[in-house]
Amino acid sequence: MNRAPLKRSRILHMALTGASDASGEAEASGEKPFLLRALQIALVVSLYWVISISMVFLNKYLLDSPSLRLDAPIFVTFYQCLVTTLLCKGLSTLAICCPGTVDFPTLHLDLGVARTVLPLSAVFIGMITFNNLCLKYVGVAFYNVGRSLTTVFNVLLSYLLLKQTTSFYALLTCGIIIGGFWLGVDQEGAEGTLSLMGTLFGVLASLCVSLNAIYTKKVLLAVDGSIWRLTFYNNVNACVLFLPLLLLLGELRALRDFAQLGSAHFWGMMTLGGLFGFAIGYVTGLQIKFTSPLTHNVSGTAKACAQTVLAVLYYEETKSFLWWTSNMMVLGGSSAYTWVRGWEMKKTQEEPSPKEGEKSPLAV
Repeated sequence: MNRAPLKRSRILHMALTGASDASGEAEASGEKPFLLRALQIALVVSLYWVISISMVFLNKYLLDSPSLRLDAPIFVTFYQCLVTTLLCKGLSTLAICCPGTVDFPTLHLDLGVARTVLPLSAVFIGMITFNNLCLKYVGVAFYNVGRSLTTVFNVLLSYLLLKQTTSFYALLTCGIIIGGFWLGVDQEGAEGTLSLMGTLFGVLASLCVSLNAIYTKKVLLAVDGSIWRLTFYNNVNACVLFLPLLLLLGELRALRDFAQLGSAHFWGMMTLGGLFGFAIGYVTGLQIKFTSPLTHNVSGTAKACAQTVLAVLYYEETKSFLWWTSNMMVLGGSSAYTWVRGWEMKKTQEEPSPKEGEKSPLAV
């Protein structure tokens, strides 16, 4: 059979993608070329890193900047929830008005669903509030270690609430994380930069992150399994519940006396923080979609390492060898736990079921 001559551009494309002929095996099977997939993954992971790290530094500026001098962490958190709520509703409206423009579920506020989601929303409020309070009182460099007990609480709560046991090797990695946490606290104290209040908020944030992950699975049914609907209801409930807290804690009075309340720069930074808060949920899902949950966890650990180094450089801090060791223990323990759990899940899937491949004595 005669074959049509190949153009130079086609030959180059075949060489780069590994296709064996003009049609290309990748195109025949409907798969994207390797280079294109690699580029997409690199872009998605980079986007996740940039948004996540930028959000932490921006929140630190809003919560504890000497130039702002704003002591209203609950208001900052409330405003970010408000921005997320408006973005969800705006994208839902856009999806209805211009079908095909954006893939977003239809959102209508149902008070019955809001009540069902309310217990999870209380945990969600604790998670985002304690995260911000931890960041307010500790440095960005210590922020990762301060909130490093999430994995430990995952194991503990899975046993207490779900009666799920954990392997010895997974428990060993948890021990490394706990050791890194205590060493980090010790070294922060030795350097005179330890905030007991910030560390306590970090531990509470870790607890709430674990509880949030467990209860999210239980509540998803009420929102038809849609993460975006759950995000919408969580943030609506949070906006309502934050209002009495703003009054009780006197933050409305602090806002009234705030010198930059009418500053466009201040509100721009506040809104940008809300946009980052919304975007991190989207890019997290995107990273899992283009890679895998295991790769996402590894990427998160590497991002935390880069964030710590950037913080030390940006704030011109000097840290001891043991301080860096505590960070490596936390990051190493977290990575090891992710790898162990992934290996155990793969092993479970590959193991044949009992008597698989064997004929039953009663079989004909």
